[in-house]
Amino acid sequence: MADEKKNYTELIKSFTQKDYESDVDLHVHSTFSDGKVKAEELIEQAKVKGLKYIAISDHNTLNTYLQTDILKEDIVIPAIEFDCWCGTVFMHMLGYGIDVNNKELQSLCAKTKRGTEVDLVRILSFKHPKRVIKAIHNAGGIAVLAHPACCLTASLDRLVKKLINFGLDGIEVYYPYARHRKIVKFHTVSAVEKIADKYNLIKTGGTDEHGDLL
Repeated sequence: MADEKKNYTELIKSFTQKDYESDVDLHVHSTFSDGKVKAEELIEQAKVKGLKYIAISDHNTLNTYLQTDILKEDIVIPAIEFDCWCGTVFMHMLGYGIDVNNKELQSLCAKTKRGTEVDLVRILSFKHPKRVIKAIHNAGGIAVLAHPACCLTASLDRLVKKLINFGLDGIEVYYPYARHRKIVKFHTVSAVEKIADKYNLIKTGGTDEHGDLL
């Protein structure tokens, strides 16, 4: 299992901006959280679209993988997206290449469906990023800060530095910022990329799609 997780890490490290713009999407949601399309359907759509890799990163749940057989698909990278707070900053933390059967990771998951899809319930979650990152690592995965330009903080650099002290591995850089995130944006994409380069973080990307991929 450890070797398998190491391969996921090296695989994600190998992806470039061009990959994320054409055939890799590491941020997609299904009906297991607040998406509109079933996980199995998303995989089929990804194949039709010609994606080489996809990560369905549903909010606060691993049922995406525990209740389906999609992990048998070669294009799938197991993932999850946790809601957490770092002081007064609400953020989303992505976990990639995780062991979905890890008990510590499972203990952080929502206990009800509402905890995966209702904004108010999710915002009231008080998970700390240090604990989330530790659990992701113990499950063999890498921890990545999702859509950082949307983090409401005076200094994104300072926030990222604090998260690095907790063990942060990467930051989502190649992201289209669609829907409400296009409006509720507090930092520029270029600033995010500069921070990623400054701290030598793994750069990831995805559409954060909640509907159809096609």
